Amino acid sequence: MSYPKTSNSWKVAAIGLLLCGSVAPLAGCQVSVAGQTLPSPYYLLDDVQYFPAGPQNKLSNETAALEKARAEAQRKAR
Repeated sequence: MSYPKTSNSWKVAAIGLLLCGSVAPLAGCQVSVAGQTLPSPYYLLDDVQYFPAGPQNKLSNETAALEKARAEAQRKAR
């Protein structure tokens, strides 16, 4: 009697799942634990995003245009 050959694909799948399960914790993703968002273990190696402070007056171009228009109006009035 001959027995049918069984596939070893389930062994390969099991080994693949074990490998994925062992590598996943090393991915360094942010985690939410008890309502806290904890950073990845590599946060010290991340690029620093620096946005310099802009002008205090957000409408500086509009203010400059209004001042210029007022100065021209006063010059024409003289």
